[in-house]
Amino acid sequence: MAVYVQRNNSRRTGVLVGIIAFHVLLLYGLVSGLARKVVEVVAAPLQTDLIEEIKPEDKPPPPPPPQMERPPVQVPPPDVVIDIPMETNTTAISNVTDRPVPPPPPVAAPVERKAVRVAPKLDTRRSPSTDEFYPASARRAEIEGVTTVRACVGPDGRVAGDPTVTNGSGTASLDEAAVKWARRARFAPGTEDGTAVEMCTQFNVRFKLTD
Repeated sequence: MAVYVQRNNSRRTGVLVGIIAFHVLLLYGLVSGLARKVVEVVAAPLQTDLIEEIKPEDKPPPPPPPQMERPPVQVPPPDVVIDIPMETNTTAISNVTDRPVPPPPPVAAPVERKAVRVAPKLDTRRSPSTDEFYPASARRAEIEGVTTVRACVGPDGRVAGDPTVTNGSGTASLDEAAVKWARRARFAPGTEDGTAVEMCTQFNVRFKLTD
């Protein structure tokens, strides 16, 4: 009985050792690449072919459809109406003349209106006396004279610029005194259409001895 039990244990031990040895060999085969070789043998190699892409050819556009000729449009001729003058029997005499037509009268040019200008006038009340400017040498020599002076008067009534002698008295001292007096003289300004403006005028400066 003991011998039979011992044999069974030996068989079990051998089977167990065989199983363990099979697993060890299988693990070793996987690690060493044995499984890869088996797969390569079983699986057929894959072959890859490159196919060139065929581009579509550019075809010319189709020709345009033929143009059909349109028949010409016929326009009916217009109706022509001829007016036939009627003969009139009249005894009236027509007035026919070959005289030329007179030209129209010329248009009168517009009359240019002239401005109304008033010359300056001496203001004797605001002007100095000529006795104040009478040269002493001419007074002692009893020389008298009249000097014509030209001066421009501004809108304020004062002389603008330097007066000038246009006609002398024959005595230089009297002419110089007349110019000095004209610078101090006062005037009513000249006007143009009622508005005071600068205007030039001429006037006489008289030097006369008094008793």
